[in-house]
Amino acid sequence: MNIGIIGGGIGGMLSALMLARKGHNVTIHEKANVLGGRLAFVEREGFKIDKGPTIVLLPEMIYEFLNKAGVDREEVEMIRCDPLYRMIYPDGSSFTKTSDIQNQVEEIRSMFPGEEEGFLRYLDDMRVRFNKGKKAFLEKSFIHKREFFTFKNMKLLLELKAHQNVRSQASQYFKDERLQDAFSLQTLYIGGDPSGSPALYSLVPFSEYEHGIWYIKGGYASLISLLEKHIQKEGITVNFGSAVEEFIINQNDCKGFRALDGEFYYDKVVFNGDFPMIHNLIKAEKPPKKKYTPSSGCLLLYLGLDRIYEEVDVHQFFMTDEFKAHMKDVFKNRSISKDPAIYTFHPSKIDHSLAPPGKGVLYALIPVPSGTATNWEEKDSLANEIIGVLEERGFPHLKEAIEWMEIRTPLDAEVEGLFEGGSFGIAPTLTQSGAFRPQVKPLNYKNLYAVGASVHPGGGIPIVMQGADLLVKEIERV
Repeated sequence: MNIGIIGGGIGGMLSALMLARKGHNVTIHEKANVLGGRLAFVEREGFKIDKGPTIVLLPEMIYEFLNKAGVDREEVEMIRCDPLYRMIYPDGSSFTKTSDIQNQVEEIRSMFPGEEEGFLRYLDDMRVRFNKGKKAFLEKSFIHKREFFTFKNMKLLLELKAHQNVRSQASQYFKDERLQDAFSLQTLYIGGDPSGSPALYSLVPFSEYEHGIWYIKGGYASLISLLEKHIQKEGITVNFGSAVEEFIINQNDCKGFRALDGEFYYDKVVFNGDFPMIHNLIKAEKPPKKKYTPSSGCLLLYLGLDRIYEEVDVHQFFMTDEFKAHMKDVFKNRSISKDPAIYTFHPSKIDHSLAPPGKGVLYALIPVPSGTATNWEEKDSLANEIIGVLEERGFPHLKEAIEWMEIRTPLDAEVEGLFEGGSFGIAPTLTQSGAFRPQVKPLNYKNLYAVGASVHPGGGIPIVMQGADLLVKEIERV
């Protein structure tokens, strides 16, 4: 079977490898001159740092799907990060999260006395929910909604308390608001509001404890060069500079597509762009009635430093006293918060291959609204304010350590093809999750499929890999 894949992100690349290994003839059409999509490096003057994802969760899932794509476990070296990360508060206090449960209990007892029992109860409850939820909702497609709305699933959703949101569920285990933040902010990993994401996503903070946070040696984006090697090995054709403009549809049957470099006909077509953009390629159809809600955007700072900060953790969250207000600004007010929380990633502490000898890289992320309403003309001054906060609260003499800096806003993300500049696909809201999210067979066109962060089961690298596996199963099933 001849299969054309539009887009060479992680979902498209993994799908291509899995399909090729099942005997299909696969071609990837990528509009850029490189593969990887949002999984890429920012490189400059001998420095490199991950451009997008930095937190590696669910390592065994990653290994499982890489194996299905023909990548041996020994080809990917992962380093466990423990402590998981440190949460630093404006008053100078900090809370360290660790997957060593006994140490975590002691840390909670020290900073939040009386909350230890709630933590242990949280782990027990979530462990059961994770195993049941993963099997029922992550490992299945819901192309027909009736496959989702079964008595068994509805009973399980009640058991998982899916009618709650992640923040409210955390409040059932922890009284202190700082702990509620610590066990709900992980929805930001997939661009969701802690108070607006269904409680099913509480499995994300739990997975940090159960499976750990990891770092891929050489950077997360080093997966791309590895997958490229296997793509060449499998004989998969990659057409770079092949920007697709329109599907070729004949009586509801997708026959292929027109791109800048010609017309291409395939037995099956897979769309690996950000899903809402698929409608731009269906010229004869009216715009869809369904309105998609984008995930949050990011203000991202990439820094090349003349030093390595050995005393900091690889991952840190510089919290605000008004975290809920920050989230309200991002998701409700659609404005830049005056007192935002800041996430930092300093992988040079454990990987000296990312910069010249003695030097390091730093990544800072601030959740911001997606969309085009925000004025980013003042991004330089805002970046300087952020650097000042980091220097004062955790990175001494940071300003003098900076050799270069690049800034990325949601406008840049939108130019690159992300829906309304959202960094994580469409938002993980109730009406955009499970059966309500676009599926691997998403529209009423024969032979047209989709994969990626905006497609079920959702965002995050291991979950997108799961989506690629579901896609291949669906293509093979027909």
